[in-house]
Amino acid sequence: MADSTETSKSSVRTYVPPYQKEEWQSHADDLGMSQSEFVRTMVQAGRRGFEGDLEEPGSPDEDPRGNALETRLLELLSTDTYTWDELLEAVSDDIESRLDDTLEELQAENRVRYSGRHGGYTIVGDDGE
Repeated sequence: MADSTETSKSSVRTYVPPYQKEEWQSHADDLGMSQSEFVRTMVQAGRRGFEGDLEEPGSPDEDPRGNALETRLLELLSTDTYTWDELLEAVSDDIESRLDDTLEELQAENRVRYSGRHGGYTIVGDDGE
């Protein structure tokens, strides 16, 4: 039987602008997740970027480490059969779109720009200006 500390939950509250909450809800809906599950998954995925491969001991979730790639692959394969190349294209397209959107946002905020001098994208102010 599971220990009560493994199944109990605690609330975490955060405040974000309305547009961000709407984006998160839309993305959660696209992934078939609740907003809480989406935020929890994204936080865990982000933590891995800072601390390596983390696991939540005793997590009651099916996907305690927030493995979005695994979730996406299972989602794709539940609807059809794919070759390696088709799967690669399907999951790569998402990262390409996200990269493009993020670069556009950072450029609109004047935090990043394309620099021919540096041969690519650079943080604004990193070129001696």
